[in-house]
Amino acid sequence: MTHEIRVRHTFEAAHRLPHLPGKCVSLHGHSWSVEVTVAAPALDDAGMVVEFGAFKKALRSWLDHMLDHGSILGDADPLGPALAHFGNKVYAIVGGWPTVERVAEEISAVAEVLLDDVPHAEGARVIRVDLAETATNGASWAA
Repeated sequence: MTHEIRVRHTFEAAHRLPHLPGKCVSLHGHSWSVEVTVAAPALDDAGMVVEFGAFKKALRSWLDHMLDHGSILGDADPLGPALAHFGNKVYAIVGGWPTVERVAEEISAVAEVLLDDVPHAEGARVIRVDLAETATNGASWAA
């Protein structure tokens, strides 16, 4: 049997995709919505997959501190240093561009590290991240 929990959060952030044709070449913002799913093969002695309070606090803190009201850019985007120079929050996706697929993958990696620092059942792992950049567009990352 597998047990799962989900944590949801929202944040506001801009991004741009200069490597693609169309209007997304321009810097533009979204109201992002994320859901992170953690699964474990069995519950811990307290009957949990992960201690919700600690995991929610860590995940939401990272999202708010690193992404909310900032710009998510590719690490090669020349706009990044210019925005940072003027005190703007910039989060760089290493080795690529901030498509919704890549941002979901990035959040999965961060969530996995955060999970290791909070009480959780043995074998608990991030298995899925669902990320919506608009009410109609989104992507999922799954283990």
